[in-house]
Amino acid sequence: MSTGREIKRITTHVIQEMKERGEKVSMLTAYDYPLASLIDKAGIDMILVGDSVANVVLGLDSTTKVGMTEMIHHAKAVTRAVKHALVIGDMPYESYQVNPQESVKNAKRFIDEAKCDAVKLEWFDKCLEVTEQIIKAGIPAMGHIGLTPQTADKLGGFKVQ
Repeated sequence: MSTGREIKRITTHVIQEMKERGEKVSMLTAYDYPLASLIDKAGIDMILVGDSVANVVLGLDSTTKVGMTEMIHHAKAVTRAVKHALVIGDMPYESYQVNPQESVKNAKRFIDEAKCDAVKLEWFDKCLEVTEQIIKAGIPAMGHIGLTPQTADKLGGFKVQ
């Protein structure tokens, strides 16, 4: 059913404008086409293809056990469904901690192969350097604060940091 209003594609610039106007921004996680389609049709602003796919979908005991192959696979399914939301690919553990060049290469895979709009990284020692290189490559990046599952075992368990 058409409401007669045009739903425009959400971009990083749209999110920045919403923030500047003090508007609330919505975000949910999806790992597959059906859920991403429903979330997108509901008008959610951003969809994260999270590395939590490891636990939630693949039955693994840690997000550190999912790699680029699985993340690209699930991100492709999500982006095929989305017409409106900004899609963010979650950089899996060790896909961006090795060195800045490898980080940029992996971030580009989310953009070029999976058609994501941005990538997400959890904090680590060289995070600022890596994030700077990813942004210099023209790839929007967002940070992850709070519960950081990739490093939870090193930081005292699953709790907000």
